[in-house]
Amino acid sequence: MTWPALPLPWPATADVRGPRAWWAGPLDVEGLAVGSVRAAVSAANTVAVARDCPWTGWVARGLVGASFGSISRLRVDGEAVTEWAELSGFFATGDGWVRLHGNYPHHAEVLRRVFGASDRDGVAAAVRERSALDVEEVVRAAGGIAGAVRGPGEWRAHPQYAAAIAGRDLVTVGTATGAVRPLEPSVSLPLSGMRVLDLTRVIAGPTATRFLGALGADVLRVDPPAMPELIAQHLDTGFAGRSTTLDFAIDDQLATARELAGSADVVLSAYRPGALDRFGLDRDSLLVDHPHLVVVELSAWGDTGPWATQRGFDSIVQAVSGIATTYATPDGAPGALAVQALDHATGYLMATSAMRLLSRRPQEGGASARLALARTADWLLHQPALDGPMDADAFDGPDCPLWLDRADSSYGILEHVRPPVFAGDVPLEYPTAPTPYGSDVPEWWQQE
Repeated sequence: MTWPALPLPWPATADVRGPRAWWAGPLDVEGLAVGSVRAAVSAANTVAVARDCPWTGWVARGLVGASFGSISRLRVDGEAVTEWAELSGFFATGDGWVRLHGNYPHHAEVLRRVFGASDRDGVAAAVRERSALDVEEVVRAAGGIAGAVRGPGEWRAHPQYAAAIAGRDLVTVGTATGAVRPLEPSVSLPLSGMRVLDLTRVIAGPTATRFLGALGADVLRVDPPAMPELIAQHLDTGFAGRSTTLDFAIDDQLATARELAGSADVVLSAYRPGALDRFGLDRDSLLVDHPHLVVVELSAWGDTGPWATQRGFDSIVQAVSGIATTYATPDGAPGALAVQALDHATGYLMATSAMRLLSRRPQEGGASARLALARTADWLLHQPALDGPMDADAFDGPDCPLWLDRADSSYGILEHVRPPVFAGDVPLEYPTAPTPYGSDVPEWWQQE
């Protein structure tokens, strides 16, 4: 199967493109945000038609802005959550800048060990004695997360850009298996009765599965017990799904994971390319064993080239790709997007890919799609921004109080952003609040 190239996964119309009133900056971040959600809603509508489902969704533009900054609006019993840890952020080097990521304790420990420092000031002092590329290299070699700040031209001259980014579509789709499987009718939501195994972490993949869960899917997230998710991120993206842990190094737990995958409709994965091969949970193995599956994989840098197996996050991709220099402050310090738009937009494109391929399964069988944060960044950097802000009233921006909802949870009362979709006059809602992290039984809720 071939899928049409996706240089633009949505119509390039005036109401999607161009600067708006939400986020300051030279790039069309709001066009990326609105367009990625529109793509996902269009895909949901396609699945609904394929299942004779009466649901039809449309995008609430202001809610898109709110949802892309959802973690900053999240409140637990009235208190905001912490988004960034002490060792995350930009650090001046001897010849420029580098961005470090220390939100996860094991990554922060790498930084402390590499630089022989216990706090941010100590790390900053050690980093100032090195070049940006040296910091990037030594931190990555030790298993940590770092990205030297580059301009767009420097990044486009990098071997990884040529190998995995240049000339690539936002979404790469594999050949269909031919193992067709019907989609049963649904009288409620587009994905009711569909099973989604979530092997993703951080923001992008969980954003995709949170949306699929809101559309009715039975979402089960599986994490390794030794590397738990940050609770703030779990509370932000854990709506409409359940959470469990399995150690793939233990035979019976790996067998459970493989059984879950085989009985799913969709598997989303965001581990580094090759990381799941030895467990038989990679794209090729899954489609050989279970050719009815739709498998969507996410990487930071693409799955070919010298950086294919390197770790990466939205903030690090911004630093490396030239977004940080594009948003530099007047004194030359690197800047960042107002929201983690690469994560959120790529998450909605993952959901789009899953639903588009699912809607084709009755005719073409299972298939796969691959995305990369660096490709989303490249798309954003190549889009011209229109001059002048879009007019927006209080109900068109991300700060409208109507975009917030409240839910009881074991963690307390969660004030959170609604999904950015309406059906008629009815807002889409998350059916469940985040369950206690890792506490759910590793089995499907909707049994056959």
